[in-house]
Amino acid sequence: MPRRVLFIAALHHPDELVKEQARAPDGEKSLFPRSMGQHYWERAFRAARYDLDVFYRNLPGFGRRDISRLSTAVYRTGLTPARVGSALLRRMPARWQPDLRRRNQLLLKQAARFQPDIIWLSGDNREIFPETLARLKREHHCKIIYVSGVSPIVFSGAIERAAARLYDLVLVNDYYHGVQWLELGARKMECLPYVAIDPDLHVPQPISDVPESYLCDVGFVGTLVPRNLYSERVAALESLRDFDLGIWSMHEVPPSLRPFQRGSALGAAMMQVLSSIKISLNAHGDFMRYGGNMRLFESAALGAFQIVDDRPGVHEWFTDGEHLVTFSNHADLREKVRYYLAHEDERQRIAAAARAHVLAEHRYDQRLARVEALLGEV
Repeated sequence: MPRRVLFIAALHHPDELVKEQARAPDGEKSLFPRSMGQHYWERAFRAARYDLDVFYRNLPGFGRRDISRLSTAVYRTGLTPARVGSALLRRMPARWQPDLRRRNQLLLKQAARFQPDIIWLSGDNREIFPETLARLKREHHCKIIYVSGVSPIVFSGAIERAAARLYDLVLVNDYYHGVQWLELGARKMECLPYVAIDPDLHVPQPISDVPESYLCDVGFVGTLVPRNLYSERVAALESLRDFDLGIWSMHEVPPSLRPFQRGSALGAAMMQVLSSIKISLNAHGDFMRYGGNMRLFESAALGAFQIVDDRPGVHEWFTDGEHLVTFSNHADLREKVRYYLAHEDERQRIAAAARAHVLAEHRYDQRLARVEALLGEV
């Protein structure tokens, strides 16, 4: 079985990684922060004794390859000079951009030193050219796993669509997204979903001494803008504005929900929030018609009682009424919020069953075992 994995990914929340690396003992510094799903795959690979390396594709090609050069991206509506500049740059063909050409050259050099057996390519790739990926496969006889949590119809760029035929295996959360990647030419896809839980890290947090701001009846952690991608999520939260509602997001929040924003919650803060609130509302993005976001599994592992929008995948991975509760419309959501706020014993029973379920069935080591089996088929 191959034992050398090269992650090619954009580094999000670099400030979180810098803080975590500063606290970690020598030799135990992570490649990704706990706020990114790749962190938990990294841990699963290490536990299975894989050798790992990473190429941060959003680092500039010229100058120091230092993550301190990056900053956390915060999405805001409206025009800003940075957004205008980014939009203009994206209109320029990628191969005309010297910085992107340089990044591809650096990747080839790093791979020549590392000699990967597996390329783990995270979604939203707008930097690494198809010809670079083809050369990596040719020179190292490696397999490419493409990992994406969003729809290629809605989000993908020309570069990642053009490279689809090079993907030996596409891992998705939403089954419908996987079908779209097959239509674009990928060899094989699997809806695991690729997110899961890590029993050593996804642990319910004590709530005896938490700040008052972490305590509320209904809580939500995640992204709400742009509204055209999260309209159903926003509408669900708007329907609960007369409840004790708390919202945590690192991005801008629509004006209708700003009075309920209590800050951002990444990594350990996210785990504390989900451990502290009475009800975790989980409404998927508009582009996830099958379902399967990270919060679905994380909330369960953290002992949170979840009310989730009705998606096919939710019923595939969980039992409604036993591990969580689904809602079909806003009236149904409001009724169930009222009911479960008044029945703490039922909330606790369902939350405990959900935690036991994901610990038994939805761990990252189990996902990795399935990936190893799938790679044996391609």
